[in-house]
Amino acid sequence: MIPDDAVERLMESALLIGAECEKANIQQWEIYANQGYGHSMEIEAGRISMASGGGEGGFGIRVVENGRYGYAHLVDTNSSKRAIEQAISIANRSPSIEGFELPGNQSASTVGGMKDKAILDMTPEDLLEQGDQVLTRVTELDSRAVAVGGGIGVGAGAGAIVTSNGIEYGGIYTSHGIGIHVSIDEDDQLTSSYEGESSRKLLSDITSSVDKAVHWSQVTREKIPGGDTEDCPVLMTSDGFSPLFSVVVPSAVKGERLARGESFWSGKMNQMVIADHLSLTDDGLMEGGMSSGSRDDEGVPCRTQKIVDSGRLTGELWSTRDAAKSVAEGKVDSAESTGSASRGGHTSPPLCGCNDLILSSSAKTLDRDRLVEEMDNGYIVHSVMGAHTANPTSGDFSVTTSTILRVEGGTVVGAISQAGLSGNMAKALNGRVVLGDSSKRKGSYSTGSMHVPDVLLMDGLRINPA
Repeated sequence: MIPDDAVERLMESALLIGAECEKANIQQWEIYANQGYGHSMEIEAGRISMASGGGEGGFGIRVVENGRYGYAHLVDTNSSKRAIEQAISIANRSPSIEGFELPGNQSASTVGGMKDKAILDMTPEDLLEQGDQVLTRVTELDSRAVAVGGGIGVGAGAGAIVTSNGIEYGGIYTSHGIGIHVSIDEDDQLTSSYEGESSRKLLSDITSSVDKAVHWSQVTREKIPGGDTEDCPVLMTSDGFSPLFSVVVPSAVKGERLARGESFWSGKMNQMVIADHLSLTDDGLMEGGMSSGSRDDEGVPCRTQKIVDSGRLTGELWSTRDAAKSVAEGKVDSAESTGSASRGGHTSPPLCGCNDLILSSSAKTLDRDRLVEEMDNGYIVHSVMGAHTANPTSGDFSVTTSTILRVEGGTVVGAISQAGLSGNMAKALNGRVVLGDSSKRKGSYSTGSMHVPDVLLMDGLRINPA
């Protein structure tokens, strides 16, 4: 799927572009390179609708002159001189940030699990076979169910970074993922669920997401009348919780937002901000982590750090530029990169973000059935719509859900068609909270990966049945 010498090729090209930067007498420069390859297949209306493959990539050039920086990107190294000139031109028109310099080279830990040979050996035919397994599984579980959308993909990528400050680093990473949207349309009633999973390793059970999707399509068919609007406990499955969590919490722990008063935790360093049994860890060194690695996307060694320790805010995330800018503006006395820079690819400069963010508890955790019993009366929410509208400054959110079950006396009594869910994430996490016993990796609306279990929030949430 990927050439054996992909990293070497990228590194060689990056060094050539770097040499052009040296000829232009640029004070500091950084060349970021990536190349991705993959196979994918799409599912539509109960059948495989399309299979495709290919690759893309390029180079990003960041230059720094007297605290001013510019960025340009290119695909062909033959256009490197022009791209360098563009980056210099942008830098000349940019405000100077006192003390801003590109990071120097530091030793970094080796992080395993980034590459799986089994994925590299996969062919388009293997992917089509997995698609057949998925479609067969849907029918086996429920003859009424149809896979109305989704797909399966495998990918491999090579990345490299070279800087004037001595950083030369590269590596290969792989991924395998599935997304499946299942619907049951019968008796003038349509229920559906979307489930997905991804990993650096070959997924051991490609049909597990199918099982979940069919299950939630089934259990939400047992409709009961909606009740009154009420403040009540809500059990959010990891699938329902992670979208809101990923919009609100990663933004709240960025150093720049904390310093600018744009986080609901601004001014609360070393204070209690969530329940005292909860901790929040940003693990940049997680083996096989989808957002982990030896170095971040500007070459700074990744690390594992506690952001919230037993309820107390103890850490924050910084990229190199954000740290220098906040110090220069007098927002903080001192700050430096925490190895938290990330990019959307070679076309964008590095931005501050989390790596693999983990929510955990020192208290007893419970399986989902026990969480339902603990809730007594309330609701289970498995998915939400509109999570991107949550306010990362205040923590307020108002979303809708059509995958919601009513619980009475610790027993699920049925589903309601639709409901509004509103509240404040900061207040909810600072109230009575019980975590599930298994943490699952979820994608993010912001940056990095979320590792969150089912979460029973006993305070601060309101359900408004449609």
